Amino acid sequence: MESKKLLEPDMSTPKYESMNGGLPDDDDELLDIATEIATETASTTSAGSNQPFLESSTNILDSSEETMLEFGQYDDFHTIDWVRDISRDRLRHKQISRKSKESCWDLIKGTHDAWSGWLCVLFVGMAAGLFAGIVDIGASWMSDLKEGICPEAFWLNKEQCCWGSNDTTFDDRSCSQWLTWSQLFGIHSENAGTYILDYIIYVLWALSFSMIAVFLVRTLAPYACGSGIPEIKTILSGFIIRGYLGKWTLIIKSVCMMLAVSAGLSLGKEGPLVHVACCIGNFFSYLFPKYGRNEAKKREILSAASAAGVSVAFGAPIGGVLFSLEEVSYYFPLKTMWRSFFCALVAAFILRSINPFGNSHLVKFYVEYNTPWFFFELLPFILLGVFGGLYGAFFNKFNLKWCRFRKKSRMGLFPIAEVMIVTFVTALLAFPNPYTRENTSILIQRLFKDCGPVDDSDLCDYNATYAPNLNNRRNPYGEAGTGVQNAMWQLFLALILKGILTIFTFGMKVPAGLFIPSMAVGAIAGRLIGTGVEQLAYNFPDWILFDEACAGGQRCVTPGLYAMVGAAAALGGVTRMTVSLVVIMFELTGGLQYIIPIMAAVMTSKWVGDAFGKEGIYDAHIHLNGYPFLDAKEEFKHTTIAADIMRPRRGDPPLVVIEQDNMTVEELETLLQEDDYNGFPVVVSKETQLLVGFVLRRDLSHALDEARKAQDGVVSNSRVYFTTHVPGPLDVGPKPLKLKKMLDQSPFTITDQTPMEVVIDMFRKLGLRQCLVTHKGRLLGIATRKDVRKHVATLANQDPVSVQFH
Repeated sequence: MESKKLLEPDMSTPKYESMNGGLPDDDDELLDIATEIATETASTTSAGSNQPFLESSTNILDSSEETMLEFGQYDDFHTIDWVRDISRDRLRHKQISRKSKESCWDLIKGTHDAWSGWLCVLFVGMAAGLFAGIVDIGASWMSDLKEGICPEAFWLNKEQCCWGSNDTTFDDRSCSQWLTWSQLFGIHSENAGTYILDYIIYVLWALSFSMIAVFLVRTLAPYACGSGIPEIKTILSGFIIRGYLGKWTLIIKSVCMMLAVSAGLSLGKEGPLVHVACCIGNFFSYLFPKYGRNEAKKREILSAASAAGVSVAFGAPIGGVLFSLEEVSYYFPLKTMWRSFFCALVAAFILRSINPFGNSHLVKFYVEYNTPWFFFELLPFILLGVFGGLYGAFFNKFNLKWCRFRKKSRMGLFPIAEVMIVTFVTALLAFPNPYTRENTSILIQRLFKDCGPVDDSDLCDYNATYAPNLNNRRNPYGEAGTGVQNAMWQLFLALILKGILTIFTFGMKVPAGLFIPSMAVGAIAGRLIGTGVEQLAYNFPDWILFDEACAGGQRCVTPGLYAMVGAAAALGGVTRMTVSLVVIMFELTGGLQYIIPIMAAVMTSKWVGDAFGKEGIYDAHIHLNGYPFLDAKEEFKHTTIAADIMRPRRGDPPLVVIEQDNMTVEELETLLQEDDYNGFPVVVSKETQLLVGFVLRRDLSHALDEARKAQDGVVSNSRVYFTTHVPGPLDVGPKPLKLKKMLDQSPFTITDQTPMEVVIDMFRKLGLRQCLVTHKGRLLGIATRKDVRKHVATLANQDPVSVQFH
């Protein structure tokens, strides 16, 4: 009955431990602890045992340095101790400042330490921009490969191939220099056979790309699947997932996101780019011990890297910083915001220098509008916000249901088959519709684009006359022609298809982002509504809504603007982003005058979506995977207290504790072997349960091992003291071992009557791993982050067993 779990037990070896891409995180404090052990033990040695102190101390220090290279500071699937890591960094900085006054070399080392943060984010930004450029170029080329090839220069995509042709414009779907696969086989006539041949080759290419992607992910980097943003949020909150930001994850995800996008699946590469950028940040952080050896400091670099990821994904450096602040970061001090901005700026500059799309912009669907919006358009903009909120609630609900079904059913055992089936169905249904056949980024570009005098696509097929003020070119405004009418039906079918397929695609074992599919659904809805409002204004210009803005038959509605507003509304409804999303869309358009429509739509979509559930899709997937993430945006409205969550509960075995001066080395070693907890409270005695402090399991185990190796006088019967003075004569019995310096004498404690909202705020804002519960100074129990998360899940009518990790 004595063994009762004090803290969460260590998880067994992780399934993909061999793919850990990071170096070990050593603990600077172990060196000081080893020195203190040697010093204090030597001071208590009797005159008869003349063990040289210098030799003993040197042995401990040498072995401790080896141990620091072998063990990490935290175990896999555990939470870091924010307070301890920040305190360690403060002590390290104090030591560097003191040494910098001793010599010129130490001054140089201190200067390097001071600017190492800026240098690290510089490298991260440069690498993120380079990776994004490669991914953009590769995805664009392979996406066009499904439809044909450029024989004269096979490395060019369709648009680049057609730039050298004299018989094409940017809106044409083909040119003489670009050959479809049927034309490459010598069939130049357009008939049913040509259509079927192109159809089959399109499906085969899609299946090939997805097969390679899922095979690489399953065999080389299992963590490279999905969006990555839910896990990035969890990692930035202080959770350890070894290998998730490793080098293999970086390489495989970069390659496979190109393959997954090129396969035509209803997904995007923008979300995975955030994961890739964080992998880059994790890699470069190990070049600087200030960040590589301190998990809390490392998360400052990861926050800056996530900002760079959004910056290169949307060409929005400011939006990337706000996204990191609003959506993913848990600890975001002011200096991190400055470095995030610098990192996002460098990443955007490198990507702009690469110019992957050849349009001097960072994204495919950058657009500029020259026409203003009018007050009457706020009504359709708000309607688009309502649509975005409803779509977000619909998508989140059914995607979560599908993911739960995948986890609980046998289908989860066959991820490759699932990817192949979804790819086959997607390619089979997408090819007949020109708006689902092409790359989703190109579709968004078409929907955002305003019709010009030379545009001859179906979306701009108006029954308009040639205008003298446009040099006798066609006036892109008038009654909708046959092309526009056909395009509306095709877009409506594309809306349904993409909305449904994304539910089954997001969560598969391939890199899958959610930004672009959500924006595509909203852009389609926006273009449909925008074209409808445009036709109302053209056919009924005397209505009270249009009489002033549309007087004289002038154009007063821009359908492309509606597509952009709809895209923001749909993405906001799915993710519940607000400020960062508005800024990202503003940076996409480059115009301040459209901020109000976007803000109105985004806020409406959030209000409507929150009416069906407060969680965005990323928070929902965090809870689905059981990560111990405490969202600062959640409100706790219950009246429970700390005694309701602490362990042990009534009827459970007592706590496993350490007495400050009444246990031997052998008893402590037995305790460490029998109980695999992360740490132990130290009390005066088991009878009084008066709390003295808290000692970490790793520190205790390391100190005992080093004392055994380096000191001849320490034996199994040596008594261990967590006190300053050793009672009794020193020359009687085995040599004692003093571990006072490794004892945390000020652990975070609460009383058993502390309200739970206070407890939750402490865990959120201080990043605690555990908190001791006392009553009048006597130890009653302990509450861990997992206990808090389980309690919140239980009160929210969720399954507490779903909280799997520590």
